[in-house]
Amino acid sequence: MTVKSNDDLIGAAAAVLHPHHVDGRTFGDVASALITEAGNLYVGVCVDTPCGTGYCAETAAITTMVTAREYKITKIVAVSQGHEGVVAVPPCGRCREFIRQIDPANLDTDVVLGPDRTTPLRDLLPSNEWPI
Repeated sequence: MTVKSNDDLIGAAAAVLHPHHVDGRTFGDVASALITEAGNLYVGVCVDTPCGTGYCAETAAITTMVTAREYKITKIVAVSQGHEGVVAVPPCGRCREFIRQIDPANLDTDVVLGPDRTTPLRDLLPSNEWPI
């Protein structure tokens, strides 16, 4: 699949969105897709566990990317099932910081917030420079 637009990236994430319920927890109800600087696509889903050891969909996609020895993200999206279909959702604060720490250039990553809406990570994570 060649990802060219926000809709393409949203579609790639939606393709792995398959919620699975176990003991009051849901796995895979949020999915993420990202495109690297090299043009490769990586996807992942969230895992919700009762003791907090789970992880977000963005983390799953990013760890697959890092396993492939890539670190720079051009564009990323997370999606979930809304009342009217699949919707893009913004990354949580932990994921925003995780994206930043993988590579400093990721402050310029386009975060997809909808079919016609993106914003650079740096705008979602202001005051990101550490004094040390």
